[in-house]
Amino acid sequence: MIPLVPHHRQSAVARALQAAFGRTAPDQIVPLTGGLSGAQVFRIEVGGGTFVLRLDGPQDNMVPAPIWYETMRTAAAAGLAPQVHHADATDRVMILDFVPPRSLATDFPGTRPDLMGLFGQRLRQLHDVPDFPVLVDYLDGVWSLVEGLAATGLFEPGVLEPLMDLYRDLVPVYRHQASAPVASHNDLNPRNILFDGTHIWFVDWEAAFVADAYVDLAAVANVFAHAPEDLEALLTAYFGRAPCEAERARLHLMRLINHLFYGAVMATGVARALDGAPFRALADRSLAEIHQGLATGQFDLDSPAGQITYARARLAAALEGLTSSDLAGQIARLRS
Repeated sequence: MIPLVPHHRQSAVARALQAAFGRTAPDQIVPLTGGLSGAQVFRIEVGGGTFVLRLDGPQDNMVPAPIWYETMRTAAAAGLAPQVHHADATDRVMILDFVPPRSLATDFPGTRPDLMGLFGQRLRQLHDVPDFPVLVDYLDGVWSLVEGLAATGLFEPGVLEPLMDLYRDLVPVYRHQASAPVASHNDLNPRNILFDGTHIWFVDWEAAFVADAYVDLAAVANVFAHAPEDLEALLTAYFGRAPCEAERARLHLMRLINHLFYGAVMATGVARALDGAPFRALADRSLAEIHQGLATGQFDLDSPAGQITYARARLAAALEGLTSSDLAGQIARLRS
């Protein structure tokens, strides 16, 4: 028996270890925590090497396992994800290289613009990868998520409607002269980004398919960009030149869509775990305050209470941007 592995997954894990290393048990196994995917994840020692063993549960994400397992292999071959030693979509077991994590908040050796430049380079590399799956239109997918959130009853009637109306208005504006979709991760939250002291790696590819290039750029910007010069560094590194006004505006608008995406995903995901009356307002804490707490380890994103607080802050940030006096100017710059 392999310690910590559920009884019904023992055979699948033994097969994976045999395929990857020619043996049916690791030397050591330790649980890893911190992800939001629902998978069981372990650090294992095998023959002097350190690896990640991941056990996915039943299909519960939009992209079927056979597709995203292959996408992960593609990303690893491109040097964007840890090396894949085994990935079986039928058994839903994978073994990857273990990346010893370092903190981007405290261990990155350069300035904030340096970090954003590194992100820009890595995203350019990702978006140039061929053969990612074509699944859904990203903007339509976000709308489906918002409709799903509205159906949960988490918010009192009328709370979400202004946000939904504004998003419907924004979609045709954003689609104006949008570029062709690219290979996109689509879920670059901090827990899907690893830093080893030198390189940035992307993990958890369940949501990856071709999408608008600004989906990944906005996800990174919304968490890691603290000032206008950070955004400039991100776009300059990504394009290999200074961005134009329309490109800056497109990033600004996709950042609002990204807030809506994460707010809807996280709020819907935690809805069943919450008790109490529906919320009468979108948020009661600022997103900036929460991101600071996440960077320093002072905000608990593992509990349902923390997750709904974060989700509500994301929704409020989307509404704030969509009702700001600057929105019309951003739209005008997009169309310039």
